[in-house]
Formats: sequence, structure tokens, C-alpha cells
Amino acid sequence: MKKQGCEIEAIGINYTIYTHKRETPFSFFSRKQHHKCIKGVQELEKGDTNNNPKSIRHVLKDVNCRAKTGEILAIVGPSGAGKSTFLEVLAGKIEPQSGSIFVNQKPVDKARFKKISGYVTQKDTLFPLLTVEETLSFSAKLRLKLAPKELSSRVKCLIQELGLEHVAGARIGDDRIRGISGGERRRVSIGVELIHDPGVLILDEPTSGLDSTSALQIIDMLKTMAVTRDRTIILSIHQPCFRIMKLFNSILLLANGTILHHGTIEQLSLRLILLGLDLPFHVNILEFAIESIDIIQKQNHTLLPQSALMIKNSGKFTLQQLFQESKLINEDSLSMSMSMSMPMPMPIHVGFANSSLQEIVILTIRFWKIIYRTKELFGFKTLQMLLSGLVLGSIFYNLEDDLVGAQARVGLFAFILTYLLSSTTEALPIFLQERDILMKETSCGSYRVSSYVIANSLVYLPFLLILALLFSTPLYWMVGLNKQFMAFMHFLLLIWLILYTANSIVVCCSALVPNFIIGNSLVCAIMGSCALFSGYFVSKNEIPNYWIVMHYVSLFKYPFEGFLINEFSGSGKCLQYMFGMCLASGEQVLKEEGYGGEESRRKNLLIMVCFIMLYRFISYVILRIRCTSQGGFKKIFISIR
Repeated sequence: MKKQGCEIEAIGINYTIYTHKRETPFSFFSRKQHHKCIKGVQELEKGDTNNNPKSIRHVLKDVNCRAKTGEILAIVGPSGAGKSTFLEVLAGKIEPQSGSIFVNQKPVDKARFKKISGYVTQKDTLFPLLTVEETLSFSAKLRLKLAPKELSSRVKCLIQELGLEHVAGARIGDDRIRGISGGERRRVSIGVELIHDPGVLILDEPTSGLDSTSALQIIDMLKTMAVTRDRTIILSIHQPCFRIMKLFNSILLLANGTILHHGTIEQLSLRLILLGLDLPFHVNILEFAIESIDIIQKQNHTLLPQSALMIKNSGKFTLQQLFQESKLINEDSLSMSMSMSMPMPMPIHVGFANSSLQEIVILTIRFWKIIYRTKELFGFKTLQMLLSGLVLGSIFYNLEDDLVGAQARVGLFAFILTYLLSSTTEALPIFLQERDILMKETSCGSYRVSSYVIANSLVYLPFLLILALLFSTPLYWMVGLNKQFMAFMHFLLLIWLILYTANSIVVCCSALVPNFIIGNSLVCAIMGSCALFSGYFVSKNEIPNYWIVMHYVSLFKYPFEGFLINEFSGSGKCLQYMFGMCLASGEQVLKEEGYGGEESRRKNLLIMVCFIMLYRFISYVILRIRCTSQGGFKKIFISIR
């Protein structure tokens, strides 16, 4: 049975933003600022003159349009016309101040519309290290509840429909990693949004950055999908060529947020002639219309009243009058039909395709593929940890069990902490890239944010354990630390937790900061303050009382104490002899410095685990806020620097 198409109607869309200078770099998290900006917009709409008019911008002004089933509606206009904003309104990414959107003359809320639509952004947000088939396969597993054979069949059919059979096994690639071409990458982005077979496909400049041949192939593919799949396709495009323009069924010409034309190319050509404009031969009509926008806007206000007056005073109708009259009748009938109908919500199931456990498994497998293929993170980091352990072991080789050797051990432990906790920012760009994809995928209901956070936490455990083994094994035995096997295992556990703590901090910072530069600065600031108050550079007794709290929240304090307790407590080492008698043992030194004995061993491990869970939970909260409020950020603020 043929699937019912989706006809989209937008009625009276008005979108206003309140431009406001951010008081802090992270002011977008402030609900106070959010409500302040909304209040400013509402006061302006009520005619409050106390607001500064320069701080208000009308992005869309009473925009109406209709996109029919099996057709392509192209939104065109100059830069700043409101094309992308209107697409975001249609896709449910942002809320307009007024207006309604209908599907088959029935209103649909954002949650339901996500299940029947796909939204392709201008930027290709994809994992560069996954292949084309893997990208579509993971998207299908997350968004569809089908048997494995059906999923595989769906992916293969979609690859064939997109014309990507020859690059199905090739990696996506990006600016740094060689992969498929720009046009093929754009097709993959479209395929990700087509995997659930949506009735409506919205694309923001799908031909941006492509050559003319690739652009034509993309639009021709979309045209075929619209006709064969009975899809409604709405896209924005900037100055299409003549062959692309012929593939559009209707055009929506925008300028400064207002509609200048909504209809076919032929109607636009006729309108330009009626406005007294001479169309040059062999010139793209759309380009000519965009170049003549100022003239169209000026004459658009006077043409309708004059035409109506001529129709009223005369029984004869010119072609110009018929065109304007039909336009008025269509708009009036559209408004009447929408005002008289009493629509019911569409019966669409809203929910996730998989359980939380299934999502965690799928995301963990995807994360592991990315980590394994990231040479900088997997190969180089593995080699780095092995060489670091060997170099440190050769520098502190076979330390003596005396006071000098004890001091050298303490210095070694302090350096290990500083080195391991401060050399983890190389993963920050990867986490920032994952965050963009997370926000995109969760916005269309692919999976839960909690599943992402848990999968991200689990996938790094074996990888960091491998790094801890490569670093600890040569270092521990070359230096000559506590020769008990359980002491070595405890040392390995401490190194593993230190690496995982550093990873958790980077994850938390990447969830918060907007870019790598700020994230790197924030990570360095956290690590530097923790090292300062660890108790090694400044002892606990010498820290001022008003800073003592920093000592207890320092990430360095507990693993540092753990190293000392593991090395000197219960080892039976005597650090200083006189006349055959032990004057200073390891346990005595620990007590004099204020460190606990065996009873503090488990406490330090527990506190380190609590720090890890705390930073992971903070990252979850931040990501949850970002994913649920991403539309609100665009809706309210435009930063003025």
C-alpha cells in the first residue's frame, strides 16, 4: 500500500530575536537572561516604546507557504533573508513568536514531527573515521526497531538509492583525513536523515560548497526521491544554475524576512514582466530577481491596490489583474480553510527505537571503532605511554631504600601525577566533535543522552587499562618500588584511576566549553590548581585556612597519598640505620607527614572513584541542558562583541 504523503503548510510565521550582549561567556546557561530576552520581545510586540528598537530584529515577517507532496519547494533569497531560520522553524528546531505549521491540515508538535521528517544541516556533521556503510548502519540501528536482516537490507537499498555503492566501504573523511568527495559526503548526510523513510525532508543549502556537477546530481537525486517516494522536499539554495532551477516545482523568494514571491518559475517570470522589468536573454531568472529585489519590494506595495481598483472600476481583466486576483483568492481560501478546520493531532508514536541497554551497546561499539582508528589517540598515545614508562624507569633506575631514595620516590610520584593528569587534552577535539553529533542525533530522538554518557564512560575503560599496563610495568620494576605483587597491582589500579579521572575532566570540560582553546585553558587551570594544593609543593600545615578546602578537593591529593601508602606502609623498609638499629621506617615517615596507614588505602580509592562519577554526572547534566535547550539558544541571543 502506498504511503500517504505529507503536505506542509506554514501560516503567519513571525520570528523576532532580541539582540543582547552577553555578560559572561557562559550566559546562555542563564534562565534569567532567557526570560529577560523573551520579555523584551513580548514588550516590543505589545508596542512598548521603552525598549531600544535597535536591539530587536524581525527575522521572519508573516511568512506563509505551502509545500506539496511529491514536489520540491526551493527557498531562495540573498544572504540574511531568513532562509535558514525559516527552515529551522519548519523543522521544529526553534519556536516562532506566532504562526502555525500544519501537516495534511493537521497540527503536529515537535516530538511527533521528528518522526516523520528529516533535517539536513548545511554542515556535514559525521564521524570521519567511519565508512559510508557503517555510518548509515549505526544510524539505522539507533532509529529503527527492525531485525538485523531487515536493517542490512534497508541500508543497502538506501546506499543504492543514493548512488554510493562504489564508496560504501570508504571512510567519510574530513579536512584532515582523506575520504570521499564533498558531494558524496553530502549524500551520506542526506542518507542519515532518510534512513527512517521520512515523509518530509528539509535541507539547508544542500549544494553549498559543491561544484556545479555535484550540485546538479544532488538536486536531481532529491527530485527523483520526491517523485518516486512521494516525499515533500523543502530546501534552501543560493543562486541555482538554470538546470537546477528547472527541477524545482515551486519557489519561495524571501528578502528581509518577507515573501516576495511564492509560486512557479514561470509565475515569477511573469511577475517580473508585469513589474516593468526587462528580462535579459540567457539570464537566470532567479539571479535576476535577487538582483532586482529593491525594485520588487518598492513596487510590490503599490501594485496590489492599483490592480484591485482597476478591477473594481472595469469589467475587463488584464493578464496582470488576473494574476493578482488569483493570488488574492488563493491566499484568502487558504486562510479560510485553516480557520474553519478543527484538526486533530496525527497519531504518531513518539519514543525511542531501542531500550537504554541496546543504545549503550550500539554506541559503545561505535565509540570503540572511532578510538581504534584514531591514530593520534590510540597508536601514538600507546607508544607515548610505553616510552614514558621506560624513560622514567631509566632515570630513577634501582633506587636505594634510604632517605635519599625515599625523597626520589616522592618526587617520582609527584611527577607521575602531574604528567598523567596534564597530558590528556589531545582527546578534547574528539569530544567536541562528538558533542556536535550528539546534539544533532538526540534532537531527532535517536537515543537518550544518558546512554551516550554511559557508553562514553565504558568504552575508555579497557583502552585506559592498556595504557596503564604499558606505563606501569616497566616503570615499577625498573625503579625498584615495593616488590610485593599486590603492591604492584595497587599501583596499576592507581594509574588506571588517574587516567580515567583525567579523561572524565576532559569530557566534562568538552561538554561545557564552546571550542578547543577555551577547553584547553580550563583543563590546564583545573590541573594547575589541583597540583598546587596537593600537599607536595605546599604541605597541608602551611596552606592558609581560607585555602584549605582546595587541598581536600584536589585531584592530586588522594592518588599521591595512595602512592606513598602503597610504597612505605607495610613494606618493612627502613630508611635510616645507626649502629644496626632502624631510626626511621617508612611507616614512621608517613605518620610524621600526616598520612594514614593501611586504613587510608581504600578510602583514597573510594574518593577517586567518587571524583570520577562526579565529573561524569556533571558532564551529563551539561549535555542534557544543551540538548534540550539548543533551539532556545538560537531563538533568543545574537552575541554582539
